[in-house]
Amino acid sequence: MVTPSLTPRWKRIVFKPSGEALAGASGQGLDGDTLDATAREIVAVREMGVDVIVVVGGGNFWRGRQGAMAGMDATQSDHIGMLGTVMNSLALQDALERAGQITRVQTAIEMPRIAEPYIRRRAMRHLEKGRVVIFAAGTGNPFFTTDTAAALRAAEMDADAMLKGTHAGVDGVYDADPRKVPTAKKYDEISYLEVMTKNLKVIDATAIAFCRDHKIPIVVFDMSSPGALQAILRGDSVGTIVRDPAS
Repeated sequence: MVTPSLTPRWKRIVFKPSGEALAGASGQGLDGDTLDATAREIVAVREMGVDVIVVVGGGNFWRGRQGAMAGMDATQSDHIGMLGTVMNSLALQDALERAGQITRVQTAIEMPRIAEPYIRRRAMRHLEKGRVVIFAAGTGNPFFTTDTAAALRAAEMDADAMLKGTHAGVDGVYDADPRKVPTAKKYDEISYLEVMTKNLKVIDATAIAFCRDHKIPIVVFDMSSPGALQAILRGDSVGTIVRDPAS
């Protein structure tokens, strides 16, 4: 039984780390130290009494768009990407359980020898028991990003917010790529509509529209910054929050 150490900003979150963020500095494969650090961040949030759902990207292994651009069948390429998210999910589950946090992985494509199938009511029961639930394989359908999968699961699981952890030192939403434009302006807060109309590509447009329709705020932050998840849940100004002005 987790005893909350303070009153968190939200009681249930979807944490969406990019696959590249789990790879450490290389951006490819998996980095053990990064996995362990991510697990510690999640455990610390659980100790605040927050229910944690994780939807992991797979870009550290494969990006469906790259395969399609190289001439591969787009559906086949996306299926490979989904398998990459399963590998990341299993690795993160291992890191969490070594840190003492019971975790379950559910996949949108059934593979019962290694994970549970996605069943919403079962996932809800895991959360009630204090477990972390990791959703793998995106939505189970090609042509949808893991950002969209995270937004969908946030709505299905009655999450209060979606927290998107970026990599490569990008600590929020900017009006241009700060890695290429040194004068890029960072937004502390921005509306869903502005992100879409200004074509700010830090989050998939379908995910933005879905979160807008379901009134799910999104926080975009640099997950390599220690303690960032806890700080967000304390209500500190970290990264960029995407929401309607009145929400």
